[in-house]
Amino acid sequence: MTAGDKQLDARRTLFKTRKVAVLMGGFSEERDISLKSGRAVLRALVGLGYNAVTITVGRDVAFRLKDEGIEAAFIALHGGSGEDGSIQGLLEIMDMPYTGSGVLASAVAMDKAATKVFLNYHGIPTPEFMVLKDGDMNAPRLPMPFIVKPARQGSTIGVSLVDTEGGYNEALKEAYRHDSKVLVERFIQGRELTVGILDGRIFPVIEIVPREAIYDFKAKYVKGMSEFRVPAALEERVEAEVKKAAFDAYNLIGCSGAARVDMVMEDKLNTPHILEVNTVPGMTDLSLFPMAAASAGVGYEALVEEMLLGAGVRKY
Repeated sequence: MTAGDKQLDARRTLFKTRKVAVLMGGFSEERDISLKSGRAVLRALVGLGYNAVTITVGRDVAFRLKDEGIEAAFIALHGGSGEDGSIQGLLEIMDMPYTGSGVLASAVAMDKAATKVFLNYHGIPTPEFMVLKDGDMNAPRLPMPFIVKPARQGSTIGVSLVDTEGGYNEALKEAYRHDSKVLVERFIQGRELTVGILDGRIFPVIEIVPREAIYDFKAKYVKGMSEFRVPAALEERVEAEVKKAAFDAYNLIGCSGAARVDMVMEDKLNTPHILEVNTVPGMTDLSLFPMAAASAGVGYEALVEEMLLGAGVRKY
């Protein structure tokens, strides 16, 4: 048995003695997806013999964690305060180990505009963009077509593709319905790709082929609305470049545990452009992160256990 195996066994033994809460629900518009993720995670943990329960997160979450004797948290919250560093900060104050990235990485990744500023600074390709706030309706300084989306939402909620002059104001209004900060981003024609990473291990690249123009909420969560090719059919050099870009973004933002990096591969230049980093990837039966893990030979239960055993081990 290697030193790594011994360490893993020790953490498994430790967590088997702890009461684990799967945190789900929350306040964001992704609540329903979070509930699905949380229930699936709970089934896996219970099936593996862990003393796990679910806690549907509300304003009283700190009291419930204490009253129910919770000793570790598996975060299955998507969007909002479940993914932006807020719940992570609360758990830090409570000195409770939790899965995934820490406060800083969570906050940066949840804000797509902040992520892009960070990527630009480090020279990682990302589509050109501008940021609007508090109802600002200024015309974009980008060539059409472009994408308009809330800066701090997930699951492609409120995202619009604008390819006509008349569509811009409506797209802005839709984005502002979900956030006071809006990102306008150059639309890059190319292949939609996503890369799952777990504790530094890079899973096979997935190509997303939506039936419609963009990979929106319906394309993401309605069966049959998208085709997923895993592993993506990429030349060896291109695949290496895609994985490197994803891993660089993961490391530079300071992610830990599970994360998924979304990007588009520009048709003309075969260059990957990072779109966003998800620090609490979905864990439903349609979610891309477990799909990528399965392609690497890591089943759902094994994936969930590995995520749990990494709780409390992070960079930032």
